[in-house]
Amino acid sequence: MRTLGIIVLVLAVILAIARLIMPWAVRNYVNRTLDTNLLYSGSIGKVDISLWRGAYTINDVRLDKTTGDVPVPFFAAKRVDFEVQWNALFHRKIVGRIVMAEPQINFVDAPTEDNSQTGGSGGPWLDMIRQLFPFKINSAEIQEGSVHFRSYSTPKPLDVYLSHLNGSVENLSNVRDESNPLNATVQASGRVMDDAKLDLKMTLDPFSYHPTFHLALRLLGLDVTKINDLALAYGKFDFKRGWFDLVIEADSKEGRMNGYVKPLFRDLKVFSISQDVKQDNPLQFFWQALIGAVTTVFKNQPRNQFGTLIPFYADTSTSTTPDILATIGNVLRNAFVRAYLPRLQNQYTNTPDNLQFGPPDFTENLSTSSGEAQ
Repeated sequence: MRTLGIIVLVLAVILAIARLIMPWAVRNYVNRTLDTNLLYSGSIGKVDISLWRGAYTINDVRLDKTTGDVPVPFFAAKRVDFEVQWNALFHRKIVGRIVMAEPQINFVDAPTEDNSQTGGSGGPWLDMIRQLFPFKINSAEIQEGSVHFRSYSTPKPLDVYLSHLNGSVENLSNVRDESNPLNATVQASGRVMDDAKLDLKMTLDPFSYHPTFHLALRLLGLDVTKINDLALAYGKFDFKRGWFDLVIEADSKEGRMNGYVKPLFRDLKVFSISQDVKQDNPLQFFWQALIGAVTTVFKNQPRNQFGTLIPFYADTSTSTTPDILATIGNVLRNAFVRAYLPRLQNQYTNTPDNLQFGPPDFTENLSTSSGEAQ
């Protein structure tokens, strides 16, 4: 009994020491994993271990680009939690779950590659996540996240952003063993410029060699004056007033994608003689006047709306190609035949029911003096 007691005591001491050094060891491992990226350097704060729930938490995560002069991180989060998804055990699977609290992603446009930041090169992000957790990731959750598009090379620093982003990704490992190939689901919602509501719903096949998914996105009621910095920087015009709605639907099978983009402007005013005549650049004055004339002539008068529907198609071996003739025809249709509504067209026969924004007969009656649907 004395020998057994000594063995138990030694094991208890070893486990206690291991538990004490575990956060330090995990922190060093995470830092080494983040530093494997060639163009980005990572840093983290405190690491918390929760053995009873099979999880560990990384606080104050930050990934910065090492080349050029980019003043904002590519990725930052207040907290990233890796945990075992216990309810998957009912399906006889051991998989993991990621929960990110207040994550932020910053895309930066700049004249040079060194000062640009897209995250598209320099590191295998998915492989990095796999190294940080020993189990397959089956689901992910975002809490109060944000995505920014920035530019510091414009006359005025540009920041167009999506905030209050909450979303989830479920069943990436097909834990529920569904026969439907589109077994994984993505749902997200947020606010564009803290103003307009954005909703995204998506189903996808994570095991398909070629991209296979169905996506539906809708943005409602953006005050266009909030993106004047973007319009001036890339379009050389600005908005005097108006509301913007956007609907996107895309379907991809066996590497072939088709869909449409439906941009709609309500109560839009681009040109004002009293304001634009003050422009120092006469070319910008005439450009602003031309845009104002086009949007006035081709708008739907009863609804005071300018818009179109842009069909597109793509192949994995080619670039995305919009249908120009159809786009022009849809401008005329919106103006002189029947105004488009900011709802899904339901053009695809395999559209899942859970991608519908509201019931199947959902329609909007939009006010021209408000950014929200009634």
